[in-house]
Amino acid sequence: MSKFLVLCLGNIGPEYADTRHNVGFMVGDYLARKHEAAPWALGRHAFTTEIKHKGHTFVLVKPTTYMNLSGKAAAHWLSALKLTKEQMVVVTDDLALPFGKLRLKGKGSAGGQNGLKHIQETLGTDEYARLRFGIDSSFSKGRQVDYVLSPFSADEQIDLEGRLEKAAEAVLLFGTVGLERAMNVVNVK
Repeated sequence: MSKFLVLCLGNIGPEYADTRHNVGFMVGDYLARKHEAAPWALGRHAFTTEIKHKGHTFVLVKPTTYMNLSGKAAAHWLSALKLTKEQMVVVTDDLALPFGKLRLKGKGSAGGQNGLKHIQETLGTDEYARLRFGIDSSFSKGRQVDYVLSPFSADEQIDLEGRLEKAAEAVLLFGTVGLERAMNVVNVK
């Protein structure tokens, strides 16, 4: 049986709960709910729970460090669980993708995402899997922060549950069939 770390990026606190920037947390919550995981427990740098799927264990981690310091949670939980970076997938929002579009990659730049930037600085590499969830970029100049820290629009919320389900399936594919095969499925949709 193999184990994977699913690092779901977001910010803690009720003011951030349903914002676009917290879609990583939403994917983690969806997985936990769907697989009837134990309640989230507060651990070092994160809330955690775990799920089992097809003989694999997925440790779901929602950092308490705030987005910009996500690397602390990544480094700690990789070490605590004795996992390699190849056994980790980071779930995050992405302004460059249309709403709900998924992109799974095994390496690459942070693309301006501060959580990914801190993970790369902390781990000293950009070679780790990341699942980007598109949140679109329909904001006016200088309004990026307000946009990512606002809730999904009413139209987006109609489709949000289905999009979260697709993202959850992508996470499970990463663990069950491996990164390359999962990319071939996820990135063509």
